[in-house]
Amino acid sequence: MTQHQNLALICLKSLMTELKFNICNLETSAISNHQIIDLGKKIDQSISSQLRYSVEWWAQHVENAGATDAIVKGVREFTGSCQVIFWLECLSLIGKVNRILLSARRMAKWAQRIKNTDVLTRMQELEKFTNVFSTALHESTPHLYISGCALLPSESLLRENMINHLNQVVKVTRYGHAVRWEKILHVIHTKGAVHSVAYSPNCQYVVSGSWDKIVQIWNAQTGVQVGKPLKGHTKEVWSVAYSPDGQYVVSGSEDKTVRIWNAQMGVQVGEPLKGHTDCVMSVAYSPDGQYVVSGSDDQTVRIWNAQTGVQVGEPLEGHTNDVTSVAYSPDGQYVVSGSYDETVRIWNARTGVQVGKPLQGHTEGVLSVAYSPDGQYMVSGSHDRTVRIWNAQTGVQVGEPLKGHTNYVNCVAYSPDGQYVVSGSNDQTVRIWNAYTGMQVEAQLKAHTDWVKSVAYSSDGQYVVSGSSDETVRIWNAQIGVQIAEPLQGHTNDVTSVAYSPDGQYVVSGSYDRTVRIWNAQTGVQVGESLKGHIDGVRSVAYSPDGQYVAGSHDKTVRIWNAQTGVQVGGPLKGHTRYVTSVAYSLDGQYVVSGSKDKTVRIWNAQTGAQVGEPLKGHRNWVSSVAYSPDGQFVVSGSTDKTVRIWNAQTGVQVGESLKGHNNKVNSVAYSPDGQYVVSGSNDQTVRIWNAQTGIQVGESLKGHTEAVFTVTYSPDGQYVVSGSDDKTVRIWNAQTGIQVGKPLMGHTNYVNSVAYSLDGQYVVSGSHDKTVRVWRIQSGLHDACSLQFLLVFHQVILITVAGSILNMDHSFFGFPPI
Repeated sequence: MTQHQNLALICLKSLMTELKFNICNLETSAISNHQIIDLGKKIDQSISSQLRYSVEWWAQHVENAGATDAIVKGVREFTGSCQVIFWLECLSLIGKVNRILLSARRMAKWAQRIKNTDVLTRMQELEKFTNVFSTALHESTPHLYISGCALLPSESLLRENMINHLNQVVKVTRYGHAVRWEKILHVIHTKGAVHSVAYSPNCQYVVSGSWDKIVQIWNAQTGVQVGKPLKGHTKEVWSVAYSPDGQYVVSGSEDKTVRIWNAQMGVQVGEPLKGHTDCVMSVAYSPDGQYVVSGSDDQTVRIWNAQTGVQVGEPLEGHTNDVTSVAYSPDGQYVVSGSYDETVRIWNARTGVQVGKPLQGHTEGVLSVAYSPDGQYMVSGSHDRTVRIWNAQTGVQVGEPLKGHTNYVNCVAYSPDGQYVVSGSNDQTVRIWNAYTGMQVEAQLKAHTDWVKSVAYSSDGQYVVSGSSDETVRIWNAQIGVQIAEPLQGHTNDVTSVAYSPDGQYVVSGSYDRTVRIWNAQTGVQVGESLKGHIDGVRSVAYSPDGQYVAGSHDKTVRIWNAQTGVQVGGPLKGHTRYVTSVAYSLDGQYVVSGSKDKTVRIWNAQTGAQVGEPLKGHRNWVSSVAYSPDGQFVVSGSTDKTVRIWNAQTGVQVGESLKGHNNKVNSVAYSPDGQYVVSGSNDQTVRIWNAQTGIQVGESLKGHTEAVFTVTYSPDGQYVVSGSDDKTVRIWNAQTGIQVGKPLMGHTNYVNSVAYSLDGQYVVSGSHDKTVRVWRIQSGLHDACSLQFLLVFHQVILITVAGSILNMDHSFFGFPPI
């Protein structure tokens, strides 16, 4: 046994035997940790040196020890018990809350490496819990229980850990807690309306500038204030930005000055930069950190030497109204500015000369501008409630305005990869847009209760920070889908089709390597031997509704296997004269439908293997996809003839006219769970939804994929559609609004052939030309759930004790000042 293995087991034993509820016997939750005079003494008396070491370092030892049976068992027991909550308590008491995130992330990587999804899920949730409640844990240990645990989402595994063990803590039984975790990570309360926010280049910190004349730096992981406020401005701070190396912060204020601060020491560097004759509304660093640009209500743009504070050249003049926003191009050669004069202007940063004509299109004042990371485009937000994208070389507007906000658009920013634009508005929402299609790709991020004044992406693109007049800074998870564990590998050629078993425990995949394989959906391990029999590549697979059988196709035949034994059931189902492209079971499992390159759809008796009736004919080219309606009365088919057709499954007669609209091959079709709608995906890069009764397209086409859409399906509740494409991405769409939800799920290195939802809607599985099967956890943000954070903001701060009495408190232990 190695030293790390030995220490890991000792630590885990200590955590399981020594940790307990209220370990230091705190008598009240009405005062914060730092107000407990004898807390140090209580800690020394109640927490042994061995336990103190264990709570801090157990995860590091486990990570380095590997995954012996004893260690895996110990980790599962600890993370699956209420002891993990007591661990949080202990770290809160000793002032080591930062160890929670470090440990959770270490263990998540460890669990992912050994494919332990139970521990992985719990550690990911622990990270979310810490992100939300870290301020409380820093401030008051008892509020771990009376506020943190009480407000856990109802589907939380941590809630499951503690619910039967901590009967004396406050429980919220109705309306008080969300069903799932929200996308928001932190709510940081300030003392004044926040006008501007920015991430540090390393994503560790957030800086804010506000109405109270203060510049403040915050820990982006915990939401805790870092150091003292940066004071010097004599009026409200309108704009803040980090230097590219993260060493400095620049701020612009209504006091007409620009100031530079040492971000580590919290002190002002040199004298204020003076020259503007009115409010400084916007500041930004050049990419090399040598210069600062500022825009002002005095209608000028000025460039400053960041080292000497001296203005470089003359003011850049041309705007005929207040300059609201400025930004450097990524190469530092140009500066873009936006103004209340309704124009965007580009300037040569060296000469100060305006480049080309003003960019015109907005019908009211421009409030924010930003360059794309590659410098090819610019984005602007305006009083006219629109976001617009411009070609930086030609000055021509790209596409239509991005519409959705119902009030002024105060701020815009590009994601680091240039794929997305985030915007904030007086309508109190943050919105994310696909920068190429102009489609909104995220449900509105709602939580602010006043105007959103500033937004920014973290440099890794994982998070968005927003600042608001509601005196809060909020950090959001910008991701929606996360791949769980490693890809399922084993196929030696394209994976063409995937499906979940009805109980969600298994995934079946078909491949051009001529095999069908079954996988454990939790561990990613192949179950049994590959199912062989096809003499050509397998194009489509499907589970029977009872999970007992699997059907596959391609070599002109359909074959059925026993899913438990892997043995083929009966002979091949023969009749098609060309390759079989798609198979599906009826909901009662009595029938199988198949589509083929022979342009026909055929229905088979799943028990006898006999063809039922005549082939369904009508398509003028090969049939690419088939599916049964939920009631088994109808079959839908999609074809390379660009049409979708619906058939009566009993008579074989086509129902109504062909569904036309796609202008290229239809690759995939599926019914909604209620049978009211059909979704289709096509080589024309669109997803379309149709009314199954009338055959009329519902709403606009769902656009976002940049290559052919090969596969589509509905979520079990019918609220979402998932699609896979030649662009290597999986995308999720709101089926009602047609808006893309979250970012594309990226990871495949070649085109995506097939996608499927798990029965509980929590996972999506995808198969690809890259020979892998991937499982994705679909995180919170797809669901409308009440916001945890709003439950923690009280106008009158009270504490409801276990005994039922109500106590007024001097302040909230979440770090929120009383209102």
